[in-house]
Amino acid sequence: MFMGEAIEKREVMIRTLGYTTDNELVFDFPLSEISTGDLAWYWVDFDCPTEEEKDNLQSFFKFHPLAIEDCLQGLQRPKLNYYDGYTFFVFHAIGASDLEAKELNLFFGENYVVTFHLEEIPELATARERIIRNPTKWEEGHVYTAYQVIDKVVENYYPILYKIEDHLNEIEETLSSKTVHLSMDFVFDVRGDLLRLRKTIMPMRELLNRMLSSQQLAFSKHEHDYFEDIHDDLLRLSETLEMNRELTADIRDSQLSINSNQMNRIMMILTIVSSVFIPLTFIAGVYGMNFVYMPELEWHYSYPVVLVMMVVIGVLMLLWFKYKGWLGLFKS
Repeated sequence: MFMGEAIEKREVMIRTLGYTTDNELVFDFPLSEISTGDLAWYWVDFDCPTEEEKDNLQSFFKFHPLAIEDCLQGLQRPKLNYYDGYTFFVFHAIGASDLEAKELNLFFGENYVVTFHLEEIPELATARERIIRNPTKWEEGHVYTAYQVIDKVVENYYPILYKIEDHLNEIEETLSSKTVHLSMDFVFDVRGDLLRLRKTIMPMRELLNRMLSSQQLAFSKHEHDYFEDIHDDLLRLSETLEMNRELTADIRDSQLSINSNQMNRIMMILTIVSSVFIPLTFIAGVYGMNFVYMPELEWHYSYPVVLVMMVVIGVLMLLWFKYKGWLGLFKS
């Protein structure tokens, strides 16, 4: 009755997995086999379905029009809604390459899980493989299936966030005046990435908190522990996220301090150079005036004496600056 032969993923947009009353795991069977009553539980995954396949949400499963509208409308905020006989969830997966959120809709009924997504989400294929390869969990039913789906989506957040954290640690270790401009550009890019992650992780944490406190989702203690584990992961992720945001703020402040210090050095150098040349410019200006009757104009050694005097004044001023400790500001 059930087709156990696997079919290529891109050829079938509706993937099925079920556990029969004869304690057998079956998969890739047609939707018509669900109504026979031979399934203890089942999971149907609408993976980038065609328009005709989308119609099954209403024609076959009879889901509420508002829930179907949420599935087809595009990116919704993570949420849950209660309907007669099932609960509707909206989760977010994250694309590893562009960090864009991908909507995953999940219908959770008495003995089934139906997932719907308009974009490919590789985490669901991994969750499917986990279930198939773990016979000891088959009898735990659709609750374990829902746990695997959500858990794998959340697990994928870790490598994305840790990769960003590694880059930030590298920047913090190599931060210097030579890399400050490059680092500043990168830090602002990272803060944008962290903001996108925050818009996914924080609502997902709130959603799992609502699931755990819900009176309408009658989980047993064992089943409750599954979703408590996901909630703990999201707490750790949110804490790591906030720590990374604080780290970017610290790096940004350090870069601003380096920029300010560089500017102060430049201004000090220009001030000292100007201070040295002020008396020299005054002397040159005085003796550059075209008056006929001026002292020392007829003196044979006046020109070298003035030059020596100007050099002595400049050297004395530099020695004075060094004595005051101002030249030490230029040391890196």
